[in-house]
Amino acid sequence: MEFGKQLRLVRERAPLVQCITNVVTVNDCANMVLAAGGSPTMAQDVREAAEAVQSAAALVCNLGAVGAVASMLSAGKEANALGRPVILDPVAAGNTELRRRECARLLAEVRFSVIRGNASEIRALAMQERTGSGVDVSGEDAVTEESLPRAVETARLLACRTGAVVAVSGPIDILTDGDRTALLRNGCATMARITGSGCMLTALLGAFCGADPLHPFEAACGAMAAMGVAGEAAEVRRIKNGTGNATFRTDLIDAVFNLTEEELNGGVRYEHYQG
Repeated sequence: MEFGKQLRLVRERAPLVQCITNVVTVNDCANMVLAAGGSPTMAQDVREAAEAVQSAAALVCNLGAVGAVASMLSAGKEANALGRPVILDPVAAGNTELRRRECARLLAEVRFSVIRGNASEIRALAMQERTGSGVDVSGEDAVTEESLPRAVETARLLACRTGAVVAVSGPIDILTDGDRTALLRNGCATMARITGSGCMLTALLGAFCGADPLHPFEAACGAMAAMGVAGEAAEVRRIKNGTGNATFRTDLIDAVFNLTEEELNGGVRYEHYQG
């Protein structure tokens, strides 16, 4: 797979990405899109969301902004009509009845190109049940070598049901369109110790899908690989400088900004899953 090509497309095409996301991570998401080479717009008022998406190359719907689901539905339907990719981040999808209900509405009314979540969130969508512990992965859902076959099967189930590429982020990233399945083994543990690394990744998916809307699987793989390789570079810098998680967040955005095609192709640890 040509991971570097996907990064090059973002920088050549500079896609405008509309992000409907939560107030905790909105600034980081905007900066991550900029770091990759895209351009962010954070329009989420229901009175303008559908109009704003007309100028965008992709739409990101982040359930961290659970109060803005009406805007997601309005903008998502408009994006579908225009043929623009829509990416869903089902933050804490199985944690409350409100989130389970709103996820069901979104999946019923909007066609998503990519659904990106942690293992608990993806299981909640696939199995339509209560699961998870806030935005963290519950112990029973953690993806390990032993649990990998079950996690892949859950992701494939959701991909086949929705027609979306499903991306499960964690120590082992899983990406599947129901037919092809890829595993990525990049990243570092510090990524889980900053607020919004998952939201930033979803925004990055918006940029990559906006740059290559006809190939959502390849675009999603490129975004996930870029985030993982950049995370490793940021971790090297953190250890060298003896800094903590706050500086790591900035270093992560910088690492995406400075990432080259050669570094991405050379640093990614990727395999086709045959199970």
